[in-house]
Amino acid sequence: MLFLASIDMKRVSTSIAGNVRRFAAGFASPVAAVCASLACTALVACTPSYDWRTIQNNDDGYEVTLPAKPRAAERKVEIAGQSMTMRMQTAEANDAVFAVGTVVLPSADPQLQRAALDYLERGLARNVNARPDARATQIELAAGGRVLGSEMRVTGQSGDKREARTIQARFVARGAHVYQLAIVADKTPPAEQADQFFTSFKLF
Repeated sequence: MLFLASIDMKRVSTSIAGNVRRFAAGFASPVAAVCASLACTALVACTPSYDWRTIQNNDDGYEVTLPAKPRAAERKVEIAGQSMTMRMQTAEANDAVFAVGTVVLPSADPQLQRAALDYLERGLARNVNARPDARATQIELAAGGRVLGSEMRVTGQSGDKREARTIQARFVARGAHVYQLAIVADKTPPAEQADQFFTSFKLF
């Protein structure tokens, strides 16, 4: 959701229900809409406490543990001049939004993978008026072993009221898929909860 480009925070609704139903409506980019929706949702009080459950996504080739029942959405995005599908699963808990986004590439071309990763990293950072500052990390494979990915943490302000936001994210490409995991919150979740989310993600 949740992955971004062409962010226009002035057009974000403050209604969590409205954001979930219309997360991609009225934005310059559906990917931007997801990120904006996540940032807005993170403001809403009285969200459920952590209720972790493992989600297996066989279509996109991963499993992850989410803190609540996820919502799913899908839209088209344009990367490197090509139209691609981006799918999102998002869950809210304790005023934070946990999201996994998958961009489906037309091929496993390394240059296209890099373009998609750059697109996601820049867009997330732009959502809080920050610069991307990703560093290398390892992403687990369900069958054992690891692949190289990246991670970043950005803090800044967004929306008309310039509320503070923190985004923690990881990115990885594998074959014809590029993945983004993100936590968007006005206050950073406890480290053990963030770790639960990030370390549970495994690629098939």
